[in-house]
Amino acid sequence: PNPGSPVLHRLNREEYANAIRDLLHVDVDSRALLPADDTGFGFDNIGDVLTFSPVLMDRYLISARRVVRLALGDPSVRPGVEIYRTPPLAWQDERMSEDLPLGSRGGLAVQHTFPATGEYLLKLEPTKNNFSSMIRGGDWFNEMDLRIDGERVHLFRWGGETATKEVRAEYGDLDVPTFEVRVPVKAGPHTIAVSFNRLNWAYEGPGPERMPIASTSFGQSNLTTVGSGKSLMALEALQITGPFDARPPQAPTPGRERVFVCTPAAAADEEPCAERVLSTFARRAYRRPLTPGDVASLMSFYRSGRASGGFEDGIRLGLQRVLIAPDFLFRVERSPDGAAPGTVHRVSDLELAARLSFFLWSSIPDDELLSLAERGRLRDGQVLAQQVRRMLADRRSDALLSNFFGQWLTLRKIRSLLPDATAFPDFDGNLREAFERETELFIESQVREDRSVVDLLTADYTFLNERLARHYGIPNVYGTRFRRVTYPDDRRAGLFGHASILTVTSYANRTSPVLRGKFLLENVLGTPPPPPPPDVPAFPENEERVIPKSVRERMEQHRKNPVCAACHNHLDALGFALDNFDAVGAWRTRDGASAVDASGAFPNGTTFDGPGSFRQGLLAHRDQFVGVVVERLLTYALGRGAETYDMPAIRGIIRNAQPDGYRWSSIVLEIVKSLPFQMRRSES
Repeated sequence: PNPGSPVLHRLNREEYANAIRDLLHVDVDSRALLPADDTGFGFDNIGDVLTFSPVLMDRYLISARRVVRLALGDPSVRPGVEIYRTPPLAWQDERMSEDLPLGSRGGLAVQHTFPATGEYLLKLEPTKNNFSSMIRGGDWFNEMDLRIDGERVHLFRWGGETATKEVRAEYGDLDVPTFEVRVPVKAGPHTIAVSFNRLNWAYEGPGPERMPIASTSFGQSNLTTVGSGKSLMALEALQITGPFDARPPQAPTPGRERVFVCTPAAAADEEPCAERVLSTFARRAYRRPLTPGDVASLMSFYRSGRASGGFEDGIRLGLQRVLIAPDFLFRVERSPDGAAPGTVHRVSDLELAARLSFFLWSSIPDDELLSLAERGRLRDGQVLAQQVRRMLADRRSDALLSNFFGQWLTLRKIRSLLPDATAFPDFDGNLREAFERETELFIESQVREDRSVVDLLTADYTFLNERLARHYGIPNVYGTRFRRVTYPDDRRAGLFGHASILTVTSYANRTSPVLRGKFLLENVLGTPPPPPPPDVPAFPENEERVIPKSVRERMEQHRKNPVCAACHNHLDALGFALDNFDAVGAWRTRDGASAVDASGAFPNGTTFDGPGSFRQGLLAHRDQFVGVVVERLLTYALGRGAETYDMPAIRGIIRNAQPDGYRWSSIVLEIVKSLPFQMRRSES
């Protein structure tokens, strides 16, 4: 057997952020703290590509100081500025978040960790009109509600008659209105919510008319209009400045409760308490019991900080030392003493616990898992199965859903896509967010309800709000809340009717049977096409003042070149199965001047004439689809690419999960029990 020889594995930035959250109860924006990770085999947790550099080490040093300050509260911290912006293409005519009050519209809600107890200046920046400093929505009276943890701290009123004053303000007669308030806030995480009260402008019927999104080409953002065509006030950004008059926390924050497992009553108690605090913290961070050398190193940092400040200063420096230690930043697996080079051996229980937690949680083991590993009990098959079920039921397994599915199905791309405004004037930021949220909720229901992997292809339900239901043409769905909806027909059954996938496999202004065919070959059938040959001629675009041709007609013209036909005969045939969906996932029956022709054939000659029969053809190859899912999930679990010597293990996982109908729990458990996951080969 060959289970592979894993390399030294650095935590990627998602794993780093989750580990900080579980250690210190601090949510950090890893994208702002650390550079993006490289990807390999389609995932960003592959050990071979997670390199290390001096720049990255510098970022880890800065991050360690910052997260410790946020977790413990630091009265010596200097005032700083944090800015949160609303999505630039979001319509603010509806409730934007579950954290905002009922009956509100627009705004945003953010989770912000305040570094110290003190006063903070909260400044709201309304959206300005294009080519002007005037605040949009001045023709209407507006109430802007600012809340902290659900409690109102200020209600700003502006608009209507005061709008004429702002016109004069542009010429210097009056001051431009400012929307800011200085409030006391305790250290720790808090929810800051800004919204507009609906007042009396709501209309009965299908809803307010909106300006075409094409007007955003001049930089207009946060568009919000009412039936008369006049704009409503919208929020551009929330700015938080502080702390001012900072002082030590008067109440324990979640981070302090997590760190300070003891408090010294006298000076003589400080050193023993510091050793207990740092040892407890480092055991969790290093994912193993500490050695005397570990403790001695941490205590030397504590004493250095204690000498220059006080007890907490020593603890801060000791915590920072832990957060830049290789034992925290890297997943280290060692061969047993005396193991001959190239021999196969079982990983230790502690290493197995780390593999399990980073697979299912993208984070460190919790105390229960770590304690079982320290006692050598994870080798017991029943204990291991119980831990897998427990960890899948834990909300921390949301990381598996977002990280694995987001990369396997390329859903992360949806956040950066911007369809052509002329071709799709109804597309906006709210719709993009709905695309992503629909697929997230659908995948979560599949895994949480422990359905069969095959159900990804056949499920007859999804999750919709009013905006997305209107886009799909499904009636009787109202409001911004997502709810489970059964499809009225089989057009969109399964994942491949989701607008998120249909949009990321299209171009900005048209569909692409090539991108969709490539996606299906790689991620569904596991038979990726070869790379295109050099000097491939460009795809023929429609000429001006000529009746537009459908994409299918232009692809047929493109395939007349024998160099192009070799690949496109396979790619296009599958991609056209989804041609009834346009580039943003809306159903259509015509493409340009031609009727949509969604017919095609599988590589084995089986024909289909649309999404329904195409789905039935995929079900005839369900074992092949399950094999692709298992291979990709094993790659993600191991942090390395699946190799030829892994194929027996993959076939074993599929064979053992078949009696249970390929349920997610069975597949995950079989991966955890597999030889590549349980064993490793010692270094040559």
